Amino acid sequence: MSLSRPRPSPLDDPAARDRRRTLAAVGVNHALHDGYTDLIYVLLPVWQGQFGLDYASLALLRTLYTGALAALQVPSTRLARALGARTVLVLGTALSAAGYALAGLSGGLIGLCVALALAGAGSSTQHPLASTVIARAYGAAARGPLSTYNFTGDLGKAALPPLVGLLLTAWNWHAALWAVAGLGAAAALAVGLWLPRDASAGPRRTGGAAPPARVGRAAQPGRAGFGLLVAIGVLDTTARPAFLLYLPFLLGAKGAALATVGVAFALVGVGGALGKAVCGKLGTRLGVTRTVLLTEVGTAAAILAAIALPLGPVLVLLPGLGLVLNGTSSILYGTVPDLAPDGRVDHAFALFYTFTLGVSALAMPLLYGQLGDAVGPAWAAAAAAATALAVVPLMLALSSRLPADAPASRG
Repeated sequence: MSLSRPRPSPLDDPAARDRRRTLAAVGVNHALHDGYTDLIYVLLPVWQGQFGLDYASLALLRTLYTGALAALQVPSTRLARALGARTVLVLGTALSAAGYALAGLSGGLIGLCVALALAGAGSSTQHPLASTVIARAYGAAARGPLSTYNFTGDLGKAALPPLVGLLLTAWNWHAALWAVAGLGAAAALAVGLWLPRDASAGPRRTGGAAPPARVGRAAQPGRAGFGLLVAIGVLDTTARPAFLLYLPFLLGAKGAALATVGVAFALVGVGGALGKAVCGKLGTRLGVTRTVLLTEVGTAAAILAAIALPLGPVLVLLPGLGLVLNGTSSILYGTVPDLAPDGRVDHAFALFYTFTLGVSALAMPLLYGQLGDAVGPAWAAAAAAATALAVVPLMLALSSRLPADAPASRG
């Protein structure tokens, strides 16, 4: 009688275990950093009251964070080639936590500005490096894990803003920021413990995560296809903060208290998290083109409804608004490897995040903040809806450059 050795479970596969640890580590990190980005919106009315700021100045406060985040995307990628992705991710998260701790210690506007810039600089590390780590770990099967990674960011958006809104009912904003700084320190420790050592290697050492088939297909659309994708990403990324900048003030005009504003951002975040999951599946079923057109038109319609409706219906609407407002990005991020110029996925992610986040950061004070001061929050939010609609012609132009999406674009 011969005894057959039992087949090893996929759960026991060291490579699969490392992939799960990688996704868990960068997911927790993403939730923390996206939560850090969105909690600023809840604090804008507080800072407006304390420092007497107009809308353009409030937009500039957020730009100090997102501008530093955007400007240092490519330098963070280069630093990771020398120090390793894991080390840079840990240091970046620790720097973001230190920035918020400094913001909590600051008593004046200048100290707050410096602290927000430091926090944004720390957050610059996680988008390109985490995306590249996932793409390298999962190879040709990376689109699903990338969608999961984007989903975790919305969990942070759903959790931290309402937490800050709740803390503000009992504490001052300084103490609230010290609390979220402590969460950042814990996240940095988790990344250092969970992220496998292999994942800390710089992108250049592996030659990129995309398999030859993907690289070959990516070369076909040329740089013009990637340029269109970046332009679409810029408009999509700009529409979201352009609306969220004014959401606290729109809700306040409808009678919402500060804690209700925090709940409203939680509803948007929950809808956004659902949107990352739903839109990823829709992109597979309907194609990239149809899904992006659906979400952008839905975003514009939902923003206009949020402006016009009273508080109760708006709160009911917000999860659906978050779904379409955030869902597009999951499709766009997953398309970056397909259109990466010369198959350089890590460089493509860094460029994509630099341009989309950078242009969005500049547009806030220079365009949408000035617009809010000139015509009021409602009309400025309506301009965000128009920004979402501007994606439609660009997406139609890109559809012919997406080989995998050709059947959907012809339909």
